[in-house]
Amino acid sequence: MSALTADALRLTPEAVRTGLRAADKADAIDQAGRLLLELDAVEPGYLPAMHERERSVPTYIGEGVAIPHGTDAARALVRRTALAVLVFPDGVDWDGQDVRVVIGIAADGDSHMGVLSALAATLSAPDRAAALRAADDAATVIALLRPDGDDDAPTPDDRVKETR
Repeated sequence: MSALTADALRLTPEAVRTGLRAADKADAIDQAGRLLLELDAVEPGYLPAMHERERSVPTYIGEGVAIPHGTDAARALVRRTALAVLVFPDGVDWDGQDVRVVIGIAADGDSHMGVLSALAATLSAPDRAAALRAADDAATVIALLRPDGDDDAPTPDDRVKETR
């Protein structure tokens, strides 16, 4: 599995933000958590749990990508499994690492490890990760994270209209 395959993880333009800025790692985590909240994927208490997780286990995974998510106990605050993808073109200092893509994760039940594994596999391709770091629109992000062979997912040429 080289990309996300669960229907619950099908990215929509509403779950992607590009061209963002963050003052620091905490601000980037807050932005990811707020987007998960806006997507109605989590209860408000999930946001502090994302910071708690980051303090105990850093979520930088390499290739300029971090995947903040809540603690194991916070799974009870997840309404539905979802991703929030944020692109920071100028980067965010993540404990000395330059992070350009933050993927906030809300995973319920036993899907947490599957989501993390699928993301790690997707982002382990350096060319795909580089394109994701440079993405400037939701359609490109969605195309890069869609499952291989998922013909229903938008491609960069589809240029999905974004409302912000």
